[in-house]
Amino acid sequence: MATDLAPIATRALVPDTTRLGPVHIAVTDPGRALSIWRDVVGLTVIASAPDRLVLGVDQTPLIVLHPGARGPVPRGTTGLYHVALHVPTRRDFARALNRAIAARVRVSPTDHLVSEALYLWDTDGNGIEITFETPWRGRFVEDDDLRAETPEGKHHSGREPIDVPGLLAELDGDPTPLAPMAPGTRIGHVHVHVGDLERAMVFYRDTLGFAGQLLSRRYGMGDVTLSYAPHILAFNVWSGPDAPPPPPGSAGLRWFEIVMPDAASRDALHTRLETAGTPVELADGVLYTQDPWANAIRISAAGEPGRG
Repeated sequence: MATDLAPIATRALVPDTTRLGPVHIAVTDPGRALSIWRDVVGLTVIASAPDRLVLGVDQTPLIVLHPGARGPVPRGTTGLYHVALHVPTRRDFARALNRAIAARVRVSPTDHLVSEALYLWDTDGNGIEITFETPWRGRFVEDDDLRAETPEGKHHSGREPIDVPGLLAELDGDPTPLAPMAPGTRIGHVHVHVGDLERAMVFYRDTLGFAGQLLSRRYGMGDVTLSYAPHILAFNVWSGPDAPPPPPGSAGLRWFEIVMPDAASRDALHTRLETAGTPVELADGVLYTQDPWANAIRISAAGEPGRG
């Protein structure tokens, strides 16, 4: 049954200093995975063990790959749609496109107005977005068509193609046009498949406590944010209504991490989860929970031993 969520936009219950930690992803083969995550996306291998590859920038972990999945991401299931790595400059964004071109990897360069994005997939079908944020160029407005508009009020679909030659012109005079991702790159947002938009908004907005931003039933997508653009978590029903979780052993999302600024804000979130009847466990300072479609989430407090 649909839930009356009007109005969608709300203020966040969590502090603005809440952020996303490393995203853990299952893959079938580490070498094939690195051909995308390291060689095209541009992350650096920070640590390696038989059960995990830790990738990031400047010794900061961002993605943890877990080899040994028995098959690729299955279609028609919940789980990861994409994880978004937000880069600090447009030149860094152009380098990402240049790496993809050099590797002959298919990408979709898309202008969302509030950001520019490259979409690609690893060899198991795990979705990746590389993002350069441009909130000064406009904003999304609450509209079932996911309409964006410029500061002057001019309409923008939010899904225009990027001027690729213009973007690559950012590399003019660059002595390292294929350089890996730069310090300052971060996990900007995570986008998951769910089975119901309204229930997802209740969970991610009202229970986790992020600010409601958009819900488009026509487009099949919603998102939540903090007090700044763009979103921090997004969800869609593009795998179909009531899509099931993937079978055990599949490639895909193992969990993503939310890092609260302190133990008090983590504990307040713990209380909301319990009040909502959401299964949650606390171990070594870390909350273990999942959304209604088994997308696993770990919630930690910055500076505590269990973090990361």
